[in-house]
Amino acid sequence: MAGMATHVITGAGSGIGAAVARRLHARGDDLVLHARDAGRAKELAAEFPGARTLVGDLADPDRLSWAFSHQALPDRVDSLLHVAGVVDLGPVGELTPKTWRHQLNVNLIAPAELTRHFLPQLRTSRGHVVFVNSGAGLNAHADWSAYAASKHGLKALADSLRQEEHANGVRVTSVYPGRTASPMQAKVHRQEGKDYDPGRWIDPESVATTVLMALDLPRDAEVNDLTVRPGR
Repeated sequence: MAGMATHVITGAGSGIGAAVARRLHARGDDLVLHARDAGRAKELAAEFPGARTLVGDLADPDRLSWAFSHQALPDRVDSLLHVAGVVDLGPVGELTPKTWRHQLNVNLIAPAELTRHFLPQLRTSRGHVVFVNSGAGLNAHADWSAYAASKHGLKALADSLRQEEHANGVRVTSVYPGRTASPMQAKVHRQEGKDYDPGRWIDPESVATTVLMALDLPRDAEVNDLTVRPGR
């Protein structure tokens, strides 16, 4: 993507999303950063001078359309980067519908709804949709059912979208990071009852490098699926 591309990013407040946002901001691209509320939007705007913000609660996808109708959406979108996610572990025998719904809403239904909103702009720019998925989007382990189901669903969303929009020139990439040193990983370790050592896991900057590689690839090629595993 040459020149001043415009990127809509969810999850820019921490972890992989923050790393991606920092890299794109540093090279002078335009950022539209999603935030769940006005307070968070203010923090992101302060952290990324010149960036625009977009407020809406991913946990309530039914209301995103209403929230966006009261804000100025960008006229141009070169990439839509779905990085936000939530995780709650637990055995199937104990997970409640509320826990299931929260993860499905944030990790799957909200990305589908955001994509629907920005598809017209993405078609015009022949843009790129990147889904930061998870190793759990390819394999489900004990206690990970709801999260893994949401991420398996995200893979299906990406695969369908890729086939639907290929003729429109829209590229679609799924990235499947293994465990990455982030606030989410710290929470996972707490839920697993394990000590958390960020040095054991992937640096978010390394995942950001793979996302930018996919974005910057020449138009004759498209990265469909990219698995990133801990290297140590």
